[in-house]
Amino acid sequence: MSTAQQAPTYPALVQALADRGLLDARWRQVFEAVPRSRFVPADIWRQSPDRCEPVVGADAWLALVNSDEPVVTQIDDGAEHGPGVATSSSSMPSMVARMLGLLGVEDGQRVMEIGTGTGYVAALLSERLGDDRVHSVEVDPALARRAAEALARAGYRPHLRVGDGEQPWPGLAPVDRLIATCALRHVPYALLRQVRPGGIVVAPLARAFWSGALVRLHVQGDATATGTFCGGASYMPMRSHRAADLHEVRGKGRARAAGLDPARLLTLGFALYAGARLPGVRLVHQATGAGARVWATREDGAAATTASGEEVWQYGPGLLWEEIEQVWQEYERLGRPDADQFGLTVTDRGQRVWLRDQGAPIGPTRP
Repeated sequence: MSTAQQAPTYPALVQALADRGLLDARWRQVFEAVPRSRFVPADIWRQSPDRCEPVVGADAWLALVNSDEPVVTQIDDGAEHGPGVATSSSSMPSMVARMLGLLGVEDGQRVMEIGTGTGYVAALLSERLGDDRVHSVEVDPALARRAAEALARAGYRPHLRVGDGEQPWPGLAPVDRLIATCALRHVPYALLRQVRPGGIVVAPLARAFWSGALVRLHVQGDATATGTFCGGASYMPMRSHRAADLHEVRGKGRARAAGLDPARLLTLGFALYAGARLPGVRLVHQATGAGARVWATREDGAAATTASGEEVWQYGPGLLWEEIEQVWQEYERLGRPDADQFGLTVTDRGQRVWLRDQGAPIGPTRP
């Protein structure tokens, strides 16, 4: 009897998504009709913790494409001899299914997608709603051309445009739904004006305080939008929203005992709360055998780094780790709320995070 592991197939992937409750009957039909493999290019990479590894061989290519994993489809914005940083990908099918479910599309509605990428999501939307009701914009001309070719080969011709997705689509009347398949640092107010009152926006936010979070916003009649966070989401950032992970650090290091295990900070709920209380503070982390190591910086040169079981080192002005510890204590007193208790409101004056009550936004610790 052979002990070889059976290669994953796309029908099995769709079945698994349905078994997890991510696809209703209609979306299951759509996913079954649109194989992911039609939209993934020949040259792909798998993201490892510190680099992108090329996928070699047809069997390995098909196995990754038919798995519930992200597939890196471009590195270094397409430039040769770069450092090998992922700059575009085909998202995890389970995340695509989640976002399309949150979008809540209905027959006859029009959808705008920010970030065409491979064209796979545009194809799913076209299969569900019809080509003429789908509009998708991609900033990278090479990616846009490749997606257009893949869509045409598969028999789909949605409205496609090359341009900055942060800007409104010229001449496009307000749509019913807007989905961003790239991460946003903030929700551009101009995009809300692209959605009719009563419409829905689903987008991943790349929060500075380590996390990526998915948000579902309802557009109001006064051209504002509000909604709740719906779990974590890791996406490539919109190119105009790219930012370095950490700020430049200045000053001599000062050590002391850490009063808080940094591994306790790594929940999405705390990340949302701390991001609102400590705007401008960036935090990244890395798993260790004992827990986690974190680095935090602020644009004024303040910084702190520590790891589970180790002392904390602080740099620059102020005492950044003490500020983080104080915010953690606040979060504990609030009952350590989960991410789904937080929401976001976007107006022409910016965006604000709130906890349980959209009328009471979380303010920063510093004026």
